[in-house]
Amino acid sequence: MRPGRLIAGRYELSEPLGKGGMGQVWGAHDTGLGGRPVAVKLAHSERMASLVRSADPEELRRRFARECQVTAQLDHPGLVTVYDAGQDGEELYLVMQRLDGSDLADHLAEHEPYPWQWAVAVAAQLCSALAAVHAVGIVHRDLKPGNVMVRPDGRVVILDLGIASVGAPDVTRLTRTGALVGTPVYMAPEQATGGSAVGPAADLYALGVVLYELLARRTPFEAPEAAGLLYKKLHEEPDALELLCPHVPAPLPGLVSRLLDRDPARRPADAHEVHAALAPLLPRPGERAPGPPLDPTRPFLAPAAPWPPRRPTGPGPGPERDLNTVLEDIRRLLGAGRYAEVAALLGRALPAAVTTYGEGSPIVRTLRKQYATVLVDTGRYAQALPELSALLRDLIGERGMHDPAVAQLLQDEAHCRHQLASPAGRTPY
Repeated sequence: MRPGRLIAGRYELSEPLGKGGMGQVWGAHDTGLGGRPVAVKLAHSERMASLVRSADPEELRRRFARECQVTAQLDHPGLVTVYDAGQDGEELYLVMQRLDGSDLADHLAEHEPYPWQWAVAVAAQLCSALAAVHAVGIVHRDLKPGNVMVRPDGRVVILDLGIASVGAPDVTRLTRTGALVGTPVYMAPEQATGGSAVGPAADLYALGVVLYELLARRTPFEAPEAAGLLYKKLHEEPDALELLCPHVPAPLPGLVSRLLDRDPARRPADAHEVHAALAPLLPRPGERAPGPPLDPTRPFLAPAAPWPPRRPTGPGPGPERDLNTVLEDIRRLLGAGRYAEVAALLGRALPAAVTTYGEGSPIVRTLRKQYATVLVDTGRYAQALPELSALLRDLIGERGMHDPAVAQLLQDEAHCRHQLASPAGRTPY
């Protein structure tokens, strides 16, 4: 995959935005609408075939198209808008709205401490979006911080319904019954055990894990293996939030405990009930001034207010520049095909950020992750390898070997070593 490729004769890929087990998400421009920025999810047919009952390409295309059609029917500000879907060569593609902002995992990492008011505002907005999803018979099945975006105006958006289970009787599931899909840390026990009755309550469990993590800065259960996680979820109780977070309002620990109940029947009835429990804790309009950009309480404090102004971009990438401004410059340069400038910008920004914020800071990690991605996808394997190694050194210690982000970085590291071992890979890009 390379920048400049045209998908369906219309969507010109510009830069990679992320990777997953099913494929990649790329930034792109819709040449049919004057270059409108979009995000294109490309799914590898052979990987998807392993998740369905039949590997027949025609059946695969039909199932993918059906799921895209159901997803495209959703109309909610907390969900990504779907524009188009189809097949290009051996790959299936889904064209979506492209969003600015920070994913919730980075948002949490960049704010210490994370205000409980922000955690409540995030959870309430997620409830609103989940209610819309569940109303049409869809279960997300992979709700986690990495699949949530916080926009500059504070709105929270759920990403990636790609492994969602469509419950309507006339729609075929994309996933095979009993297949372990999702992320084990956030997965409900009934989903992890392969039970057939995986419904909206599984998403509420994941919401409980996310809310617990935002409040306590760690997940309720931790183990090096998926089997160990499942055992703890089935037989143990998480550490009480009342002890970990004595400063949070009294109703919150009890609500989180209900969301994390191992029995789905004892969890809240639906997302509406969870939102109703959170509503008294939400700020009221005008109660106080909104915080900085990406403040998730902003939509409640100043409904329909203009987006916060962007900081002016200076001529250089100095260490004090806002991270979002640097990333905006990166996206702009990548979209224009100016890859050498991107590498130079990140190459200058990283040492300065390390000096200012420290090697292990979230800002440095975000820059290093972007730098490594650009280097790998443009074939600069010798430069990418030390960046990947630095990322892995930090993340393995924090999350363990089986975290999805760690697994992807290990794949990228192995790919770099393989390419460097071949004659073609030894030549710098």
